[in-house]
Amino acid sequence: MSDSLIAVYDRMVEQGALRPDAAQRGAMRCFGPVQDYLAKPAPKSGLLGLLGRRKPEQPPGLYLWGGVGRGKSMLMDLFVAHAGDVPKRRVHFHAFMQEIHEGMHSARKTGASDALAPVADKVASDVRLLAFDEMQITDITDAMIVGRLFERLMAAGVVIITTSNRVPDDLYKNGLNRALFVPFIEMIKSRMIVYELESETDYRQHRLAGAQVYFSPADAQARSQMTQIWDELTGHDAGQPLRLAVKGREVVIPQVHNGVGRAGFWDLCGQPLGAADYLAIAGALRVLMLDDIPYLSAANYNEAKRFVTLIDTLYEAGVRLIASAAAQPEQLYREGTGSFEFERTASRLREMQGADWGAD
Repeated sequence: MSDSLIAVYDRMVEQGALRPDAAQRGAMRCFGPVQDYLAKPAPKSGLLGLLGRRKPEQPPGLYLWGGVGRGKSMLMDLFVAHAGDVPKRRVHFHAFMQEIHEGMHSARKTGASDALAPVADKVASDVRLLAFDEMQITDITDAMIVGRLFERLMAAGVVIITTSNRVPDDLYKNGLNRALFVPFIEMIKSRMIVYELESETDYRQHRLAGAQVYFSPADAQARSQMTQIWDELTGHDAGQPLRLAVKGREVVIPQVHNGVGRAGFWDLCGQPLGAADYLAIAGALRVLMLDDIPYLSAANYNEAKRFVTLIDTLYEAGVRLIASAAAQPEQLYREGTGSFEFERTASRLREMQGADWGAD
């Protein structure tokens, strides 16, 4: 492997853009086979490919996993940014799978006998490098097609790199009909470099350590402070909407980047969402920024109930919450049915403001 990528990392450390981290630097070498493969001419397709005498070289892949905030996404983004002019795409895994499902739905309308084939082939014609952030399988429809999707993309010469918080053997753990998913796990382990980033430092937690994460009242100043934290966590990226398929419904988080999501109270609590929806959100994010939590009372009882369920779900999942609200937790629920039960939620909101809360 050329040391160019490591040289980039070292230069960023020297400039103070990154903290020196031996585990991160060591992980850079795993990108070597991918870098070398992409430096070669793209494999021929169609008739020219069929006339070739040798079987096309199988593209290498990389599955980079480890704890939250260790720098997996940062390393992947660094590689993608220095991958040259190859056609490439970097996308959150959930968002990509949603696109695949939508494409398959359109293909079925045209009478395609295999709805996945034209969708995968279109992806393969557009990119040579696919970089997925935060791969995890929580939906059975994803579990049933992801193996065939990866197989077809790899056969077409597409390089796949992905980050995940889970070791491959824990993907879709305890999922419905998981036995049908196991061959995909074996394919990951045989066709991709599986590397654990074992850095002892949670950099996302470090950026939030000691920082204010709850702002009240929810005024213009609070929104400005929330935006400053968003910019710090995402590198000033605007983020993209993340659409999660849950039991036939679509749950939308308006802004998501690198496992950090941002939404308004009414986006998540003003809609008829339930525990399953909030579990999907907690599974897709490691940090949720929630704007404009209002005063709660009998007047918005349904929204308040959803908010309680959301906070319980985030709390149990260890998702970091950053919020702006009309008042401090203890003063949010002012009157009416549910105010007594809200005391536990207020306590959790207070606990979740702790500098080390949610640390692995």
